[in-house]
Amino acid sequence: MWGTGNVGRAAIRAVDAHPSLGLAAVLVADPAKVGRDAGDLSGLGRRLGVTATDDVSAVLATGPRAVVYAASGDVRPDEALRDIGRAVRAGAVVVTPSVYGMYDHRGAPPEIREPLLEAVAAGGGSLFVSGVDPGWANDTLPLLITGLGSRIDAVRCQEIFDYATYDQEDSVRHLVGMGHPMDYQPPMLVEGVPTMVWGGQLRMMARGLGVELDEIRETLERRPLEATVTTPTMGEFAAGTQGAVRFEVQGLVGGRPRIVVEHVTRIHGSCAPDWPQAPDGGAGAHRVVIEGRPRIEVTVEASDEGGNRSAGGNATAAGRLVNAIDWLTEAKPGLYDALDVPLRPSAGRLGRT
Repeated sequence: MWGTGNVGRAAIRAVDAHPSLGLAAVLVADPAKVGRDAGDLSGLGRRLGVTATDDVSAVLATGPRAVVYAASGDVRPDEALRDIGRAVRAGAVVVTPSVYGMYDHRGAPPEIREPLLEAVAAGGGSLFVSGVDPGWANDTLPLLITGLGSRIDAVRCQEIFDYATYDQEDSVRHLVGMGHPMDYQPPMLVEGVPTMVWGGQLRMMARGLGVELDEIRETLERRPLEATVTTPTMGEFAAGTQGAVRFEVQGLVGGRPRIVVEHVTRIHGSCAPDWPQAPDGGAGAHRVVIEGRPRIEVTVEASDEGGNRSAGGNATAAGRLVNAIDWLTEAKPGLYDALDVPLRPSAGRLGRT
């Protein structure tokens, strides 16, 4: 296990629960975490007998069969790519949400894809990347649901999310721009960046549906906070600063948006109340809408760590990755995406504590 943040905590719990997996080592970057037990770091409430270390070389030298790479790639994409390549080169199956450009490895930029292919050839490892947003909501789930209809006009995937309880302040404030003046340019919202992050999932869905995208287009709306709010994890966000963002990444077929990933994010539920909300008014949900005959709408709400919706989303993202490991260890070395790796029943885990 490499990284013990929001996704890493959930991934340790998922590894512990999986009957075919065993936790061999935990890698951390924070000196304060070195020497702590994995059960403590993951919030399991019991010891696992594996203590965290920051010695990457020593861990990879043991030849782990698989690595869950959960260290952030948001603010350190080059370092994350090098770390992942290093683990693949060591012969490990690597699963990660940290390299957006590899959601659709077939369409990934050569500067990302080619070093990873070289690592596969050199070490015999594999790589599967699935999103933290979470990936299954923008690829596997919508494609499964299209199989229930007789006519498909459009596919829309929505993430509706309240950041108030999200424990990742740098990303929320500086990457997404919450709490900054409205003239601040958030890096995540620079034109072209949403396509870089979610375009691969649009291409995968198009491939799964047997169509080719004419182009990918973006839309963006931002709203200021009308009143100052205080969040439990990140403190105060002032009135007049950015409080909500809504954007779409649209895949056009025949000149019309047919496959769409939409994100509606707020720092507080009072901001942009006219935008889509979770059905119960809660902190978050993932919704898939299939326009066609019949019209199908499916909403998924996940919670973890005491009912936290953001933790629930992280846990499902981690579960998709961890639960793919045993399948990947039986597959040949290579690069894999969500259409390659099946979503399977959770065999052997019903009733396990």
